[in-house]
Amino acid sequence: MISNAGAALPSRARITAIGSYVPEKVLTNHDLEKMVETSDEWIVQRTGIRERRIAAPDQFTSDLCVAAVQDLADRSGKSLADVEMVIVCTSTPDYHFPSVASQVQARLGLQETGAIDLQAACAGFAYGLHMANSLITSGLHKKVLVIGADALSKITDYNDRTTCILFGDGAGAVLVERDEEHPGFLSYHLGSHGEGGIHLYCSGLSGKIGDKELIANRKLVQNGREVYKWAVTTVPQGMRKVVEKVGMSLEQVDWFVPHSANLRMIESICEKSGFPLERTLYSLEYYGNTSAATIPLSLDIAVKENKLKTGDTILMYGFGGGLVHAGLLVQW
Repeated sequence: MISNAGAALPSRARITAIGSYVPEKVLTNHDLEKMVETSDEWIVQRTGIRERRIAAPDQFTSDLCVAAVQDLADRSGKSLADVEMVIVCTSTPDYHFPSVASQVQARLGLQETGAIDLQAACAGFAYGLHMANSLITSGLHKKVLVIGADALSKITDYNDRTTCILFGDGAGAVLVERDEEHPGFLSYHLGSHGEGGIHLYCSGLSGKIGDKELIANRKLVQNGREVYKWAVTTVPQGMRKVVEKVGMSLEQVDWFVPHSANLRMIESICEKSGFPLERTLYSLEYYGNTSAATIPLSLDIAVKENKLKTGDTILMYGFGGGLVHAGLLVQW
Protein backbone atom coordinates (compact mmCIF):
# COMPACT_ATOMS: atom_id res chain seq x y z
CA MET A 1 0.00 0.00 0.00
CA ILE A 2 1.39 3.36 -1.06
CA SER A 3 -0.22 6.58 0.13
CA ASN A 4 0.50 10.28 0.28
CA ALA A 5 -1.35 12.28 2.89
CA GLY A 6 -1.00 15.94 3.59
CA ALA A 7 -2.25 19.45 3.54
CA ALA A 8 -1.16 21.09 0.32
CA LEU A 9 0.71 24.35 0.17
CA PRO A 10 -1.79 27.10 1.03
CA SER A 11 -4.28 26.90 -1.82
CA ARG A 12 -4.91 29.76 -4.21
CA ALA A 13 -7.74 28.03 -6.06
CA ARG A 14 -11.49 27.67 -5.71
CA ILE A 15 -14.36 25.93 -7.49
CA THR A 16 -16.45 28.71 -9.01
CA ALA A 17 -19.04 26.99 -11.23
CA ILE A 18 -20.60 23.59 -11.87
CA GLY A 19 -22.65 21.89 -14.58
CA SER A 20 -23.79 18.38 -15.43
CA TYR A 21 -25.42 16.21 -18.04
CA VAL A 22 -26.96 12.75 -18.26
CA PRO A 23 -28.30 11.06 -21.42
CA GLU A 24 -32.04 10.98 -22.11
CA LYS A 25 -32.48 7.20 -22.18
CA VAL A 26 -33.51 5.72 -18.84
CA LEU A 27 -32.75 2.08 -17.99
CA THR A 28 -34.91 1.04 -15.04
CA ASN A 29 -34.64 -1.99 -12.82
CA HIS A 30 -37.81 -3.31 -14.48
CA ASP A 31 -36.08 -3.03 -17.85
CA LEU A 32 -33.22 -5.12 -16.49
CA GLU A 33 -35.67 -7.77 -15.31
CA LYS A 34 -36.31 -8.48 -19.01
CA MET A 35 -32.58 -8.79 -19.76
CA VAL A 36 -31.12 -10.85 -16.90
CA GLU A 37 -32.36 -12.86 -13.94
CA THR A 38 -32.94 -10.11 -11.39
CA SER A 39 -35.70 -7.99 -9.85
CA ASP A 40 -36.32 -4.40 -8.86
CA GLU A 41 -36.57 -5.44 -5.21
CA TRP A 42 -33.26 -7.36 -5.34
CA ILE A 43 -31.37 -4.47 -7.01
CA VAL A 44 -32.73 -1.78 -4.67
CA GLN A 45 -32.09 -3.91 -1.59
CA ARG A 46 -28.47 -4.60 -2.53
CA THR A 47 -27.43 -1.39 -4.29
CA GLY A 48 -29.97 1.40 -3.73
CA ILE A 49 -30.12 1.95 -7.50
CA ARG A 50 -33.50 2.38 -9.23
CA GLU A 51 -32.51 3.81 -12.61
CA ARG A 52 -29.49 4.66 -14.69
CA ARG A 53 -29.02 6.76 -17.85
CA ILE A 54 -27.66 5.19 -21.04
CA ALA A 55 -25.89 7.01 -23.88
CA ALA A 56 -27.30 6.64 -27.38
CA PRO A 57 -25.38 4.38 -29.78
CA ASP A 58 -23.80 7.43 -31.45
CA GLN A 59 -23.22 9.31 -28.17
CA PHE A 60 -19.84 9.03 -26.45
CA THR A 61 -17.91 10.45 -23.51
CA SER A 62 -16.86 13.58 -25.41
CA ASP A 63 -20.53 14.34 -26.12
CA LEU A 64 -21.40 14.00 -22.44
CA CYS A 65 -18.50 16.30 -21.51
CA VAL A 66 -19.45 19.05 -23.95
CA ALA A 67 -23.07 19.00 -22.76
CA ALA A 68 -21.97 19.25 -19.11
CA VAL A 69 -19.67 22.18 -19.85
CA GLN A 70 -22.40 23.93 -21.83
CA ASP A 71 -24.70 23.52 -18.81
CA LEU A 72 -21.99 25.04 -16.60
CA ALA A 73 -21.56 28.01 -18.92
CA ASP A 74 -25.31 28.60 -19.33
CA ARG A 75 -26.01 28.50 -15.60
CA SER A 76 -22.98 30.45 -14.38
CA GLY A 77 -22.69 33.00 -17.18
CA LYS A 78 -18.91 32.61 -16.99
CA SER A 79 -16.73 32.93 -20.06
CA LEU A 80 -14.61 29.89 -20.88
CA ALA A 81 -12.55 31.65 -23.54
CA ASP A 82 -9.61 32.10 -21.15
CA VAL A 83 -9.56 28.53 -19.76
CA GLU A 84 -5.90 27.49 -19.71
CA MET A 85 -6.24 23.74 -19.15
CA VAL A 86 -8.95 21.15 -19.77
CA ILE A 87 -8.69 17.99 -17.64
CA VAL A 88 -11.10 15.18 -18.51
CA CYS A 89 -11.25 12.38 -15.95
CA THR A 90 -12.54 9.23 -17.62
CA SER A 91 -12.03 5.50 -18.11
CA THR A 92 -14.12 5.40 -21.28
CA PRO A 93 -12.48 7.71 -23.84
CA ASP A 94 -13.98 7.73 -27.32
CA TYR A 95 -10.60 6.64 -28.66
CA HIS A 96 -7.17 5.72 -27.28
CA PHE A 97 -6.25 9.04 -28.93
CA PRO A 98 -7.08 11.81 -29.63
CA SER A 99 -7.95 12.50 -26.02
CA VAL A 100 -11.44 13.42 -24.91
CA ALA A 101 -10.02 16.70 -23.61
CA SER A 102 -8.73 17.60 -27.06
CA GLN A 103 -12.14 16.94 -28.55
CA VAL A 104 -13.78 19.09 -25.87
CA GLN A 105 -11.26 21.86 -26.59
CA ALA A 106 -12.06 21.77 -30.30
CA ARG A 107 -15.83 21.68 -29.93
CA LEU A 108 -15.83 24.53 -27.40
CA GLY A 109 -13.49 26.59 -29.59
CA LEU A 110 -10.88 27.08 -26.84
CA GLN A 111 -7.81 28.38 -28.64
CA GLU A 112 -5.27 28.87 -25.83
CA THR A 113 -5.58 25.84 -23.58
CA GLY A 114 -3.82 22.62 -22.75
CA ALA A 115 -5.85 19.42 -22.91
CA ILE A 116 -5.24 16.11 -21.13
CA ASP A 117 -7.17 13.03 -20.05
CA LEU A 118 -6.66 11.65 -16.55
CA GLN A 119 -7.35 7.98 -15.84
CA ALA A 120 -7.93 7.13 -12.19
CA ALA A 121 -11.22 5.25 -12.66
CA CYS A 122 -13.85 6.17 -10.07
CA ALA A 123 -11.36 8.34 -8.17
CA GLY A 124 -10.67 10.36 -11.32
CA PHE A 125 -12.64 13.50 -10.49
CA ALA A 126 -10.98 13.88 -7.08
CA TYR A 127 -7.56 13.44 -8.70
CA GLY A 128 -8.51 15.96 -11.40
CA LEU A 129 -9.46 18.56 -8.80
CA HIS A 130 -6.22 17.88 -6.92
CA MET A 131 -4.27 18.48 -10.13
CA ALA A 132 -6.22 21.65 -10.95
CA ASN A 133 -5.56 23.06 -7.48
CA SER A 134 -1.87 22.24 -7.86
CA LEU A 135 -1.59 23.91 -11.27
CA ILE A 136 -3.28 27.07 -10.04
CA THR A 137 -1.66 27.26 -6.61
CA SER A 138 1.78 26.84 -8.21
CA GLY A 139 1.11 29.94 -10.32
CA LEU A 140 1.25 28.12 -13.65
CA HIS A 141 -2.43 28.62 -14.48
CA LYS A 142 -5.40 30.72 -13.43
CA LYS A 143 -8.41 28.88 -14.86
CA VAL A 144 -8.84 25.11 -15.24
CA LEU A 145 -11.85 23.12 -16.41
CA VAL A 146 -12.21 19.72 -14.70
CA ILE A 147 -14.69 17.21 -16.11
CA GLY A 148 -15.61 13.81 -14.70
CA ALA A 149 -17.36 11.71 -17.33
CA ASP A 150 -17.93 8.10 -18.26
CA ALA A 151 -20.01 6.12 -20.71
CA LEU A 152 -19.80 2.83 -18.85
CA SER A 153 -22.66 1.31 -20.83
CA LYS A 154 -20.17 1.01 -23.70
CA ILE A 155 -18.06 -1.49 -21.71
CA THR A 156 -20.77 -3.19 -19.64
CA ASP A 157 -21.64 -6.83 -20.26
CA TYR A 158 -25.44 -6.91 -20.20
CA ASN A 159 -25.36 -10.67 -19.78
CA ASP A 160 -23.59 -10.31 -16.44
CA ARG A 161 -26.22 -9.53 -13.83
CA THR A 162 -23.60 -8.75 -11.17
CA THR A 163 -22.32 -5.70 -13.07
CA CYS A 164 -25.02 -4.58 -15.53
CA ILE A 165 -27.34 -3.54 -12.68
CA LEU A 166 -24.77 -1.03 -11.43
CA PHE A 167 -23.49 1.15 -14.23
CA GLY A 168 -24.76 4.21 -16.07
CA ASP A 169 -23.51 7.16 -18.09
CA GLY A 170 -23.10 10.84 -17.22
CA ALA A 171 -20.81 13.84 -16.86
CA GLY A 172 -20.14 16.66 -14.44
CA ALA A 173 -17.91 19.70 -14.92
CA VAL A 174 -16.48 22.34 -12.61
CA LEU A 175 -14.48 25.47 -13.20
CA VAL A 176 -11.51 25.99 -10.87
CA GLU A 177 -10.15 29.54 -10.74
CA ARG A 178 -7.42 31.42 -8.93
CA ASP A 179 -8.74 33.04 -5.74
CA GLU A 180 -6.14 34.17 -3.23
CA GLU A 181 -8.64 35.81 -0.86
CA HIS A 182 -11.01 32.85 -0.49
CA PRO A 183 -9.20 29.66 -1.52
CA GLY A 184 -11.28 26.50 -1.32
CA PHE A 185 -8.87 23.56 -1.17
CA LEU A 186 -7.97 22.64 2.41
CA SER A 187 -6.28 19.21 2.44
CA TYR A 188 -6.02 15.85 0.69
CA HIS A 189 -5.12 12.20 1.01
CA LEU A 190 -4.11 10.00 -1.94
CA GLY A 191 -3.42 6.28 -2.09
CA SER A 192 -3.05 3.20 -4.23
CA HIS A 193 -3.35 -0.53 -3.62
CA GLY A 194 -2.21 -1.78 -7.00
CA GLU A 195 -2.17 -5.38 -5.84
CA GLY A 196 -5.97 -5.21 -5.89
CA GLY A 197 -6.12 -4.25 -9.57
CA ILE A 198 -7.12 -7.81 -10.45
CA HIS A 199 -10.47 -7.22 -8.74
CA LEU A 200 -11.67 -4.42 -11.05
CA TYR A 201 -10.44 -4.09 -14.61
CA CYS A 202 -11.21 -3.67 -18.28
CA SER A 203 -8.98 -5.49 -20.75
CA GLY A 204 -6.61 -3.46 -22.93
CA LEU A 205 -3.43 -3.98 -24.92
CA SER A 206 -2.20 -6.62 -22.50
CA GLY A 207 -4.03 -9.91 -22.17
CA LYS A 208 -2.97 -10.46 -18.57
CA ILE A 209 -3.11 -8.69 -15.22
CA GLY A 210 -0.68 -10.24 -12.77
CA ASP A 211 -0.96 -13.97 -13.41
CA LYS A 212 -4.59 -13.76 -14.52
CA GLU A 213 -5.77 -14.08 -18.13
CA LEU A 214 -8.14 -11.24 -18.99
CA ILE A 215 -11.42 -11.33 -20.81
CA ALA A 216 -10.39 -9.89 -24.15
CA ASN A 217 -13.57 -8.17 -25.30
CA ARG A 218 -13.03 -4.87 -23.48
CA LYS A 219 -15.78 -5.38 -20.93
CA LEU A 220 -15.69 -4.22 -17.35
CA VAL A 221 -15.01 -7.05 -14.90
CA GLN A 222 -15.46 -6.63 -11.15
CA ASN A 223 -15.08 -8.78 -8.07
CA GLY A 224 -17.60 -6.82 -6.07
CA ARG A 225 -16.97 -8.59 -2.78
CA GLU A 226 -13.24 -7.79 -2.78
CA VAL A 227 -13.73 -4.18 -3.89
CA TYR A 228 -16.34 -3.73 -1.17
CA LYS A 229 -14.02 -5.08 1.54
CA TRP A 230 -11.20 -2.79 0.39
CA ALA A 231 -13.36 0.33 0.15
CA VAL A 232 -15.14 0.05 3.50
CA THR A 233 -11.77 -0.29 5.23
CA THR A 234 -9.71 2.18 3.21
CA VAL A 235 -12.14 5.08 2.85
CA PRO A 236 -12.98 5.65 6.55
CA GLN A 237 -9.25 5.64 7.36
CA GLY A 238 -8.58 8.12 4.55
CA MET A 239 -11.43 10.38 5.63
CA ARG A 240 -9.87 10.78 9.05
CA LYS A 241 -6.44 11.47 7.58
CA VAL A 242 -7.83 14.25 5.36
CA VAL A 243 -9.40 16.20 8.22
CA GLU A 244 -6.66 15.52 10.79
CA LYS A 245 -4.06 17.19 8.54
CA VAL A 246 -5.79 20.53 9.09
CA GLY A 247 -6.69 19.99 12.73
CA MET A 248 -10.35 19.27 12.06
CA SER A 249 -12.67 16.42 12.93
CA LEU A 250 -15.32 14.73 10.80
CA GLU A 251 -17.95 16.41 12.99
CA GLN A 252 -16.89 19.75 11.50
CA VAL A 253 -17.53 18.61 7.91
CA ASP A 254 -20.87 19.73 6.47
CA TRP A 255 -21.15 17.20 3.65
CA PHE A 256 -19.50 13.91 2.74
CA VAL A 257 -19.49 13.15 -1.01
CA PRO A 258 -18.19 9.65 -1.70
CA HIS A 259 -18.01 7.94 -5.05
CA SER A 260 -21.54 6.62 -5.67
CA ALA A 261 -20.66 2.97 -6.19
CA ASN A 262 -23.34 1.27 -4.11
CA LEU A 263 -25.58 2.60 -1.36
CA ARG A 264 -24.82 -0.35 0.93
CA MET A 265 -21.11 0.42 0.59
CA ILE A 266 -21.75 4.09 1.40
CA GLU A 267 -23.81 3.10 4.44
CA SER A 268 -20.99 0.89 5.68
CA ILE A 269 -18.42 3.64 5.13
CA CYS A 270 -20.59 6.08 7.08
CA GLU A 271 -21.08 3.56 9.89
CA LYS A 272 -17.36 2.82 10.18
CA SER A 273 -16.35 6.48 10.02
CA GLY A 274 -19.15 7.73 12.23
CA PHE A 275 -20.31 10.21 9.60
CA PRO A 276 -24.11 10.70 9.39
CA LEU A 277 -25.72 9.24 6.27
CA GLU A 278 -28.17 12.16 6.22
CA ARG A 279 -25.25 14.53 5.56
CA THR A 280 -23.90 12.34 2.74
CA LEU A 281 -24.50 13.23 -0.91
CA TYR A 282 -24.81 10.58 -3.62
CA SER A 283 -26.15 10.30 -7.16
CA LEU A 284 -26.65 6.57 -7.61
CA GLU A 285 -30.39 6.21 -7.00
CA TYR A 286 -31.41 7.51 -10.43
CA TYR A 287 -28.07 7.61 -12.26
CA GLY A 288 -26.34 4.43 -11.08
CA ASN A 289 -22.57 4.15 -10.80
CA THR A 290 -21.18 6.61 -13.37
CA SER A 291 -17.54 6.21 -12.25
CA ALA A 292 -15.67 9.54 -12.53
CA ALA A 293 -18.98 11.40 -12.90
CA THR A 294 -20.60 10.31 -9.63
CA ILE A 295 -19.06 12.98 -7.39
CA PRO A 296 -19.76 16.01 -9.62
CA LEU A 297 -23.28 14.69 -10.30
CA SER A 298 -23.84 14.36 -6.54
CA LEU A 299 -22.59 17.90 -5.98
CA ASP A 300 -24.80 19.32 -8.71
CA ILE A 301 -27.89 17.53 -7.42
CA ALA A 302 -27.22 19.13 -4.03
CA VAL A 303 -26.77 22.55 -5.65
CA LYS A 304 -30.08 22.23 -7.51
CA GLU A 305 -31.84 21.08 -4.34
CA ASN A 306 -30.37 24.05 -2.40
CA LYS A 307 -28.63 21.75 0.04
CA LEU A 308 -25.10 22.90 -0.78
CA LYS A 309 -24.36 26.45 0.30
CA THR A 310 -21.42 28.79 -0.20
CA GLY A 311 -18.96 28.26 2.64
CA ASP A 312 -19.97 24.66 3.33
CA THR A 313 -17.11 22.27 4.01
CA ILE A 314 -17.14 19.18 1.78
CA LEU A 315 -15.19 15.97 2.08
CA MET A 316 -15.04 14.28 -1.33
CA TYR A 317 -13.69 10.76 -1.56
CA GLY A 318 -13.18 8.87 -4.80
CA PHE A 319 -12.17 5.23 -4.93
CA GLY A 320 -12.10 2.52 -7.57
CA GLY A 321 -10.14 0.61 -10.20
CA GLY A 322 -6.43 0.60 -9.58
CA LEU A 323 -7.18 0.21 -6.76
CA VAL A 324 -6.74 3.95 -6.22
CA HIS A 325 -8.38 6.43 -3.89
CA ALA A 326 -8.32 10.18 -3.30
CA GLY A 327 -9.88 12.36 -0.63
CA LEU A 328 -10.21 16.15 -0.76
CA LEU A 329 -11.43 18.62 1.84
CA VAL A 330 -12.92 21.61 0.02
CA GLN A 331 -14.83 24.72 1.01
CA TRP A 332 -17.64 25.39 -1.44
